Amino acid sequence: MPVKLICASHTPMMDFLHPAPEVEAAARATFATLAAEVAAYDPELIVLFAPDHFNGFFYDLMPPFCVGLRAVCAGDWDIGTGPLNVPEQIALDLVKAVQAADVDVAYSYRMQADHGFTQPLELIAGSVARHPTIPIFINGAARPLPPARRAVKLGEAVGRFLAGRSERILVLGSGGLSHDPPTPQFGEVPPEVEEFLIAGRNPTPEAREKRQANVLRNGRLLAEGKGSSLPLDAEWDLGLIDSFASGDLDRFLTMTDEEIRARGGRGGHEIRAWIAAFACLKAIGAYRAETRYYHPISEWIAGMGMVTAEPVAA
Repeated sequence: MPVKLICASHTPMMDFLHPAPEVEAAARATFATLAAEVAAYDPELIVLFAPDHFNGFFYDLMPPFCVGLRAVCAGDWDIGTGPLNVPEQIALDLVKAVQAADVDVAYSYRMQADHGFTQPLELIAGSVARHPTIPIFINGAARPLPPARRAVKLGEAVGRFLAGRSERILVLGSGGLSHDPPTPQFGEVPPEVEEFLIAGRNPTPEAREKRQANVLRNGRLLAEGKGSSLPLDAEWDLGLIDSFASGDLDRFLTMTDEEIRARGGRGGHEIRAWIAAFACLKAIGAYRAETRYYHPISEWIAGMGMVTAEPVAA
C-alpha cells in the first residue's frame, strides 16, 4: 500500500494580506511544489484531518471527532464550492473500524467543510473534488477540547484501517502551528455571540463579511506588533516539527490545553490535526519526514509550516 503524508498550516488570509514578497513567494512556491508532487502521485484516496472555525460545527452539537460520509464546502472565505468527492462506503467502513478500536467518532451525511478542509484540497490536491477524500473533523476551537492524546488514538485507529487497503493513499493534516486568530470563546462573549457559537450555520453574506474583516484587522495589527493576538512562537513551532519528524509522538500523550494556549494561541489547538495525521502514518510503519517550509507570518496570523513524510520502506 503506497502512502504519503503532507501536513500544512492553513490561512485564508493569503489572498488578502501580504508579508514581505520573498516570504510570500517562498510559501506559495512550496505549495505549488507539493501540488505538483501530489499530481504526479495521483492518490486514489485522501484522508484529511482538519479543524473547523465555527463554520460547519457549532455548540448545538459539538463532537470531538467526526467523519464526513458526505460533505460540502461551507463557503467561508470563498474557498471551494460544491461537494467534496467522498467515497461513502469506504468512509463508513472507516467509521466502523475506528469505533471497533474503541475510539468514539461521530459521522455526518451532511458535513459542512470550512477552509480548514477546503484550502489544503485547493492548494495541494488540485481542487476539493479532484480526488476521493474522507474528511475527518477534529475539534480544535470549541472548549472543552478532546485531549491531545485522543488525537493520537484516533490517528492510530485510522492508520490501522488504511494499512489494510491497496489504494495509493495521501494523508493530509491541516492546521496549526502557533496561530491566535480572534476566535470567540464561549463564556467570554455577549449572549448574541454565544448564540452564534451555538447555531451560526449559513450566515448572511453581510455577517460573514463582518466576521472576516475582523480577522483581517487582527492580522494587520499583529504584523505591527499590536492587537490582541498572541505573537507567533517559532521556537514552539519548530519543536513540534522536530517531534513529528523524529516520530516522537509520546510528548502529545501528556500535552495539555494550557501549554497549547500559552505557546500556540487559540488556534494552536489545531495541532491536533497534525498529531492525528502523524499518528496515522506511524501506525502504518516507521517513516522519514522532511520539513519543506517554515516561517512565522504575522500578516497571516500563522506559523506557516509544511512537512512531508513517507514510510521508510518506500
